[in-house]
Amino acid sequence: MTFDSDFLQMFYGLFNYWIVVALMMCGLYVVITDGNLIKKVVGLTILQTSVFILYISMANIAGATAPIEVPEGAVYSNPLPHVLILTAIVVSISTTALALALIVRIKRAYHTVEEDVIQRWDVKKYRNEKRGRGHHE
Repeated sequence: MTFDSDFLQMFYGLFNYWIVVALMMCGLYVVITDGNLIKKVVGLTILQTSVFILYISMANIAGATAPIEVPEGAVYSNPLPHVLILTAIVVSISTTALALALIVRIKRAYHTVEEDVIQRWDVKKYRNEKRGRGHHE
């Protein structure tokens, strides 16, 4: 075997992990760099999805069957990771819906979903309250 074939074999053998790492980094990048709250939720969803793919791909066994009436000595896939991820998907959908509902509430209160604008508005409001004038905008 040459270096190239060893490298390619390792690369394709770990293909699922490369996809997981790429998705995880994309999601994390969006969460860290973007100030838009909706984009942050999308980034978190991408990050969560990468974790789901990691667990599901690790539970895959080549040539295995579903654990329904498995004959003695047959190889079957453990259904526990799939069940856990199914539960995690439901929780993920719920938290995403809650986050979007909170963003709608923030949009109504601040008329924007940009994080830096909201922070400037809050600082301005705090300074006005500290001076005793209150916020009259």
